[in-house]
Parts: sequence; structure tokens; C-alpha cells
Amino acid sequence: MSHSSFFLSRRHFLQTTLAGATAVGFHGSDAAAQGRSETLLVVQELGPNSLDMQGVGSNQTVNGLSWNCYDRLLTYASKTLPDGTLSYDREKLAPELAESWEAAADGMSCTFKLRKDAKFHDGTPVTSSDVKWSFDRAVKVGGFPTFQMSAGSLEKTEQFVVVDDHTFRIDYVRKDKLLLFNVAVVVPFIINSQLAKKNATPEDPWALSWLKNNEAGGGAYKLDSWKPGTETVLTRFDDWKSGPLPKIKRIIMRDIPSAGTRRATLERGDADLSSGFAPRDFDQVNKDGKVKVSGVPIPNALWSLALNTAKPPFDNVKLRQALAWAMPYEQIQSSAFFGRAVPMYGGPTEISKPIWPQPFPYVTDLDKARALMKEAGFETGFETTLSLDTGTATVGEPTIVLIQESLAKIGIKADISKIPGANWRTTLNKKELPRALNRFSGWLDYPEYYFYWNFHGNNSIFNISSYQNKEMDKLIDKARFATDAAEYETTVKAFIALCMRDVPVIPLNQPIHDVAMQKNIGGYEFWFHREPDFRQFTKG
Repeated sequence: MSHSSFFLSRRHFLQTTLAGATAVGFHGSDAAAQGRSETLLVVQELGPNSLDMQGVGSNQTVNGLSWNCYDRLLTYASKTLPDGTLSYDREKLAPELAESWEAAADGMSCTFKLRKDAKFHDGTPVTSSDVKWSFDRAVKVGGFPTFQMSAGSLEKTEQFVVVDDHTFRIDYVRKDKLLLFNVAVVVPFIINSQLAKKNATPEDPWALSWLKNNEAGGGAYKLDSWKPGTETVLTRFDDWKSGPLPKIKRIIMRDIPSAGTRRATLERGDADLSSGFAPRDFDQVNKDGKVKVSGVPIPNALWSLALNTAKPPFDNVKLRQALAWAMPYEQIQSSAFFGRAVPMYGGPTEISKPIWPQPFPYVTDLDKARALMKEAGFETGFETTLSLDTGTATVGEPTIVLIQESLAKIGIKADISKIPGANWRTTLNKKELPRALNRFSGWLDYPEYYFYWNFHGNNSIFNISSYQNKEMDKLIDKARFATDAAEYETTVKAFIALCMRDVPVIPLNQPIHDVAMQKNIGGYEFWFHREPDFRQFTKG
């Protein structure tokens, strides 16, 4: 099966050395020098709002905490990008808690052999019963985790079988090429079930309340302390057996909302790693060369303007097309993103490759926009709102202001509604916003996976356009389970063409994930969840 090349464009990884970088709180002495070499200080905009990424409303950084403090059965192998950055390899799986796995001859189950020496952080041995409880939880807890599991046909507790203490089996409900890859994403992490069950209640059988504030993992790092909104500290779990023991013993993550303060802290040498600056800052940091920057286009990701297709006026396809011709694409790319994104406009009208994301054929053409407005019956214009997540204001605010100005030229008066980051996901899930500037990235890098989440009639929480089209559903389902490469390619091209014609969202660009770090930091690896994997880091 042919797939898109993983990265569309790359930023240069600066390779030089920095003398005299010091971390906060270390002075003099050999012991301090050793402590500094074994401690990683991260400054981040927003720390975890929970310790359980399966809990309702958990934020992006909880994914990173889960990744480092819990194991999964499998993980992804690594590969090296052209500039020397390590990245996960979306095509290859590697052992983690399971030291080996074998698919049945009929392709309808897979058996996993667990490491016999694996322990949880409290010293309890890890068994297949813990794996079963954790998988049962993921398919039963509801919301995002359960939908994520279903994206790999992991749907019922009966599929998860304890063969013996160290043998676990997954029975398939259907053949699904994404099933095993889905076992290696963030959601099916392995919980110390004895500990969780002690803290569960009849009303809360999956210990959601307790796990929100307590960590019960067996990953390479354990939680040392957590002060929400201030600091999270992890220490290495020296009994970890699911991979090579990490070089870094202690991770200190400080929450500093101001990007300017984070940048200054990093450039002074008082922190080791940061991300989440504005593209303007990354552009400048890159040019200054005091620290090194890795910029990777996020696979299966888009910044787009979502249009609510379930309610007037955006239930009108001609009006949606009019808006697509009215976006100020080039201005957004240059003055909101400083070129640090892959353009998703001005593409060919014919789809030649089954690749997602790929540029839509629209460009800024106000005459075409006005003509379509007239055809749609909106010649005199109308009033509406544009919604923005304030947590993404660094690029979101200049983008939405440019959109507002451009729409005014075709008679659309749009008020900007700023929604606090903490409430953004909950507000989106209600699917009542007429138009929302949003960023979505699919963990598994397959076009049908992105479309399953965003445009399928089963109306997942991420289908914020409330887009319903039976033809689209048929094409997505066909691609998900196609075994013939030619049929797969034809089907993917058909659903992308339908999306370009129906415009449930207007793609603006493919975001680049930028991370800045001291020049003595090695082992940074780009992951689909966009959080640092501290297990790989080294410090020179």
C-alpha cells in the first residue's frame, strides 16, 4: 500500500555547541555538576490538569505525563529524519511491556507475552490481569478514549483475554490494519489494577476520581510531585524493565504562561527545553543560534476553519465554497505563522495521490467568493461569529483577525468570540459554534483515520462541523478495511475530492511542531502526541 512520505518539509537542525549553559538551582561542586547532567529542566506554557489522560477534559500535557509514567504493550520503532532528528516510525512496532507478540494464522487474534520481571512503581508485579483491566477501562470509560479504541476495532471487553499471568490475547471483531498500531498510542496504558480497584467505588468503577490525582503506573518515570499550575517533577524508576534505563534521573517541568519569559529563561541557559513559542519567536531563536530548534511538520494535522454544516447559514455548500475563496491564505502564512507551517491552499483541482493533508484548490479570489455568495442567496451578506481558543492565541489571534477583515470585504460581519483554553474542548463538543478556528492532528498517520474522526456520520467529538454525508461514510469505511492497494488509493482520493467539494472545513496549513533546546541536549524524538519522551534524552 502506498502511503504519503512522512514529512513534507523540514526545518534545519542547528548543530553547534554552547559553553556555560547552567540549569536553575545548581551551583559549584562536582555533585552539583553531576546533578545538573542528570536533571532536565523543562519550561512549558501549561502543565497537566490531571494525572489521567483518559479522564474527561484532560489537556495536551497529560498525554506526555501518561507516556513517561505508564507503559503500553507495544511502542513504535524509531527512525532518523534527513536533518538528524529522531522520529517514531509509523510503519514499525517495537516491544514495550510485551516482549513479543504473534498474530494468529487466521489473522483474527494476537497473543502478547509480557515481561516476567516488570513491576509497577509500588513494587507489585505486572500481570495480564492488569492489562485486561486497563483495556477494559479504555473501551468502557466513554468519550475520547473509547472512541480512540474503536478507531482500531477495539470495542468490547470480551476481546481482551487473560491466558495466564504473563500471556494476554486480543480477539478481533474484524480484520483492521490499525488495530496493533492503536495498541501503541497513548490511550491503552497499563494501570496497576489492584491499586486502582482499591480506590474505585460502585459509582466510579474505573477510579476516575482517584487516578485524576494519583499515578498508578510502571513506566520509566514515576511522579515525585505535582503542583497544578506551577510544577510537575518526575524521577526515574530504576526498576523499569521495558526498555533501556533512561540517562536522565530527574525531570522538572515548570509552568510559565509567558512565552517571552520562557524564551528568555532558555536563552540564558536557565532551562534545557521549551516549546509553544509563537512562530515569530521560533523564527528569531533559529536565526540567533543560541539554542537549537527542531521543527517537524505534524503528520495528519491541520489548522482549519470549521463551518457548522448542521445549521443555517453554513448548511449551504455554495456559501461554504464562497468562504474558501475568501480566506486570506498568504497573509495568514506570512504574518501569523512566519512561514513556519506547510501551506494547504492553491493545490491542483485533480487529486492524484492518496495523501492527507494535501493543499485544497482554493486561493484568495474575492470575485469568485462574491459570485458564490450571490448564488447561495447571500448577496447582501450577513452577521456571524468566529470562535477562537485563547490557548492558541499566539497564532490564532492574528489568523482570526485577518479572516475577519477578509470576510468584511464580501459583506460578512463577523464578531470574534474568545473562549478560554480550559473550556475550549467542552464548548467545541457541543457543536453549536457557527465557525471555529481549530487545530486537529490524528495520532495514526492514515487519511481514513483523520476522516473517521472529523467527517464520519458517527459524529465523533472531533466532528465539530457536524458534517453528515452517507457517501462520505461509505468511502471512509471502505478505505479503513480495504485490503487491495488500488481500491484503497481510489477510495481515499474519492473522499478527499468530496471533502474539497463539500468544504466542511477550510484548511489553512499543516502545523510544524517546534521545540527549542540547549545544544548539549541529545536524544530528542518527535512523537505523534507532540510531547517529549524523556526516556530518550541525554545531556552532554
